[in-house]
Amino acid sequence: MSLNALSLTEAAAGIRDGRLSSAELVGDCLRRIDEVDGDVQAWAFLDRDHAMWQAEAADDHRKQGRPTGPLHGVPVGIKDIFDTGDMPTEFGSPLWAGRTPRRDAAAVARLRAAGAVILGKTVTTEYAYFNPGKTRNPHNPEHTPGGSSSGSAAAVAALMVPGAIGSQTNGSVIRPAAFCGVVGFKPTHGLIPRSGALLLSRALDHVGVFARSVGDAALLAQTLAGFDEEDPDTRPLASPPFVDAAASEPPLPPRFAFVRSPAWQHAEEVTVQAFAELVKALGERISEVEIGQSFDRAIDMHRTVMEVEMAHNLHRDFEQGGDLLSQVLRALIERGRRVLAVEYARALAGSAPLSAALDGVFDEYDAILTPAAPGSAPRGLDSTGNPAFCSLWTYLGTPAVTLPLLQSGSGMPIGVQLVGRRGNDARLLRTANWLVKTLGKGDTGSPAKTRARRTKTRGGR
Repeated sequence: MSLNALSLTEAAAGIRDGRLSSAELVGDCLRRIDEVDGDVQAWAFLDRDHAMWQAEAADDHRKQGRPTGPLHGVPVGIKDIFDTGDMPTEFGSPLWAGRTPRRDAAAVARLRAAGAVILGKTVTTEYAYFNPGKTRNPHNPEHTPGGSSSGSAAAVAALMVPGAIGSQTNGSVIRPAAFCGVVGFKPTHGLIPRSGALLLSRALDHVGVFARSVGDAALLAQTLAGFDEEDPDTRPLASPPFVDAAASEPPLPPRFAFVRSPAWQHAEEVTVQAFAELVKALGERISEVEIGQSFDRAIDMHRTVMEVEMAHNLHRDFEQGGDLLSQVLRALIERGRRVLAVEYARALAGSAPLSAALDGVFDEYDAILTPAAPGSAPRGLDSTGNPAFCSLWTYLGTPAVTLPLLQSGSGMPIGVQLVGRRGNDARLLRTANWLVKTLGKGDTGSPAKTRARRTKTRGGR
């Protein structure tokens, strides 16, 4: 196996045990980038000499017998909305071309403290919104990789880097992870600090991670989580035991609530058929649950909050940017400026009663199971796809993870999204890992198990 194909956990263990060096691993990742990034175009900034310098410094550190962190010497990709003191951070916009911050964002600083090598900056859509960047889907370059964390998802999927970080204000972690066929994890709102990252919406912005396994996602999230005095939505909590929890066996086999959600009208036939197979495979472990009409307006309320807060936070760029802002972003800001204060306040307050209404579901079920996107990645590069299946869970701030368990007829990935109770991120990761292992081993007791994992239907693109 090439070193660039190692998982995050395998790479960290290999460097820690002296079985490989950071320089060897980073060198292999750079060779992989040279091979495939001409088609994928996942990187907004990459300085090969600087990456190798970091790797060699990590190796010298370990050889001197000094303490090492959980990600020592392991390369990680950073979405280009997180400040990096030694690299440009340009937000996917020509307005900020050449901007080099003075210090790292909190998430980047925590990765460095854990020993990670910051390989480079991955492509984001313009201001982490809908206008696509240059990245293409590694499974088929004629299809979108999703957005807005396009480059992070594509770089991990194409084996250029074992892990990456991104952000989600609507569907910007879960959707690209699903389209590119990797694990994407969006933790509970406020679990990972956002200080030093582009601010779009305090109420909705989340930091998320991309990896090739649930265990790797748990390792990244555990490294990043915690209180930061510059992010008012973080809280002083004990370090979350995500890695141990994800690897542990549940005391009882988990139960899943299949929720179509208010976005089900957008589900493509490939998704309808694939999830029917998956539900059949899980048998008695899953039940279809109706969450009620009170959730029907959640997507609209999410949109109201997002547009108002983005209009407020981007007002200076809107007023000074002129034609350097895309029309789609300008239109969003203009809509946000027209929203009445009472409408915004109502939308902001609407999440708390809906979160409370979900408590009954989580009292009975370990996780909600629902699509991550309407289907596989759409053909074409002028859109990043529909985020509707993510909007509700982002609005409520619940933890969500997407797993690459299904395929379209053409072999494009289809993500299975699991949603947990707010604050129960560790339990969600344990449930997600159980689902991956169970479907892989065929332990559901159903003959449909293999087909559910690799569903191919006529509805695929």
